[in-house]
Amino acid sequence: MGKLVTVTAKVPEDLRKRLEGLGVNVSGLIREALEREAERLEMERLRGLAREAAGILLEVPAEELVRVIRELREER
Repeated sequence: MGKLVTVTAKVPEDLRKRLEGLGVNVSGLIREALEREAERLEMERLRGLAREAAGILLEVPAEELVRVIRELREER
C-alpha cells in the first residue's frame, strides 16, 4: 500500500455514531471513496485526451495514415 498519511475530515457526530453503530469502518469507507474518485477523475482525463487525439487524427488524410502504418509494419 505504500506510505500512509493522515487526512482529516469533519463529519457530523451523529453520522459517525450511526455508521459505527452499523459496523461501518469509517476510515476504510473514506479510503475506498477517495480511491474510486481518483479513478473516476483519471478516466475522465483519459477520455478527454482520447477525444483530443481523435480530433488530431481526423485532420490527417487517410492515405497518410495507411502509408505510415505500412512503413511501421515493414520495419518489424
